[in-house]
Amino acid sequence: MRNGVRLGIDVGTVRIGVARSDPGGILASPLETVRRGKGDLDRLAALAGEHEALEVVVGLPTSLSGREGPAAAGAREFAARLAARLPAEAVRLYDERLTTVTAESGLRAGGVHGRDRRKVVDQAAAAVLLQAALDGERLTGRPPGEIVRGSS
Repeated sequence: MRNGVRLGIDVGTVRIGVARSDPGGILASPLETVRRGKGDLDRLAALAGEHEALEVVVGLPTSLSGREGPAAAGAREFAARLAARLPAEAVRLYDERLTTVTAESGLRAGGVHGRDRRKVVDQAAAAVLLQAALDGERLTGRPPGEIVRGSS
């Protein structure tokens, strides 16, 4: 397992959830919610720099059957634009099936409801995604997901 902070990104149509790992790459925790739109890529690149992130794991939404639809195409395009702003091979796509559902459920169980939950669910989903990627890397010994090449 490689040491270094990783960021997890859950890209939504309105908000982008961001999580970070500890330097040992063991535990993911919610970090920030970034408004989708003008300046979002700048903020994500800045966060990667501030945290000296080894890599950024972007969620790839697929159906339960593993098929990719319009949301996956959007995530791929977003990840490519982010990759163009970061060092080579720093961005990876990782299957995010059920991360938002898992995050919602955890927040509900923790007593976080309504508007409060909407404020943090994207960060929580990013943490679920990143934790799954970290756990997968620990189990296989290989970096998670697929490398994204940058495009402008």
